[in-house]
Amino acid sequence: METSTSSNTITVETRVHATLQKVWECWTEPEHIVHWNFAGEDWHCPTAENDLQPGGKFSWRMEAKDGSMGFDFSGTYILIHDRESIRLTLDDDRKVHLQFRDRGGIVEIIEIFEPESVNELSLQRQGWQAILDNFRKYTESLSTKS
Repeated sequence: METSTSSNTITVETRVHATLQKVWECWTEPEHIVHWNFAGEDWHCPTAENDLQPGGKFSWRMEAKDGSMGFDFSGTYILIHDRESIRLTLDDDRKVHLQFRDRGGIVEIIEIFEPESVNELSLQRQGWQAILDNFRKYTESLSTKS
């Protein structure tokens, strides 16, 4: 999918061939998050905790499969509109806004986030897009199973 960058945010997006209910479930339930929340095949997400409510915390562990590095992707939910949007603040105070748009059998996900100052913008965009692409592949694989 096409991505855009402004001076303050980066936007990544995808379209998932699944129901809105399935997309929401896969995005928010820890038993699904661990299957898609990583940017490359040499990484994984061994644990995920998710308290999906305003003021609720989330923590999704991302680790290299060889154990060489890892980090927690974590923060606090600010606003939840069920199956429509999520606003959250990461532990480093960056803001993230997710939108879920039902297009009749296809769900468009738009993720807008404030970049951090350590890594290049293009690297951040690529990483977040890769995770979103993993989400799409995982969710679509569930939707094709009966």
